[in-house]
Amino acid sequence: MAISAKEVKELRERTGAGMMDCKKALLEVGGDMEQAMEFLRKKGLADAAKKSGRIASEGLVHSYIHGGGRIGVLVEVNSETDFVARTDKFQEFVNNVALHIAAANPNWLDADSVPAGDLEKEKKFLTEQAAESGKPANVIEKMVEGRIKKYLKENCLVDQPFVKDPDVTVGEYLKRMISEIGENIRIRRYVRFQLGEGLEKRSDDFAAEVAAQMKGQ
Repeated sequence: MAISAKEVKELRERTGAGMMDCKKALLEVGGDMEQAMEFLRKKGLADAAKKSGRIASEGLVHSYIHGGGRIGVLVEVNSETDFVARTDKFQEFVNNVALHIAAANPNWLDADSVPAGDLEKEKKFLTEQAAESGKPANVIEKMVEGRIKKYLKENCLVDQPFVKDPDVTVGEYLKRMISEIGENIRIRRYVRFQLGEGLEKRSDDFAAEVAAQMKGQ
């Protein structure tokens, strides 16, 4: 079947994929726009998985300051080549990751980064809490398993909903960038500073305020 330039352009604008990939996707699904978008999404995730094992030792260390100096983030994101690290698309991605960290304040990068002691402590707390329900041990075990998954999703950077597009996680956003750029990209490490953190101060909802501002950018 014939695919018009208008259809290809529309798919490209909606997905950010290349022109040839858009045309191929539309041909593959008989011109259905929604199916073409899903085709490209799955292809992007598959391509990203293939690239994820490649060495990435270039990249950027980026600083992000918010709220007139009230929150600061330093993040290191690696790429395979210095050429990619200098592109606008890569630098925008790094800045968006830093922005997300400022707003969402993740405790860890991913599940593998969570200290075993912290995870065991949380499991113990959740088990004791679930036991109060009086339900059988096998049900309690499943309850705790589900709550641990929720705990990791809330506290690990790559599992959190991306503040600028809550329909995708930061990890999915990363895979999308790997597919678009064509190189392996890795969020290696970060640190977040908040003014007065750890000091006695007035109680407010500053983190929520930051998150709201980030969504508006």
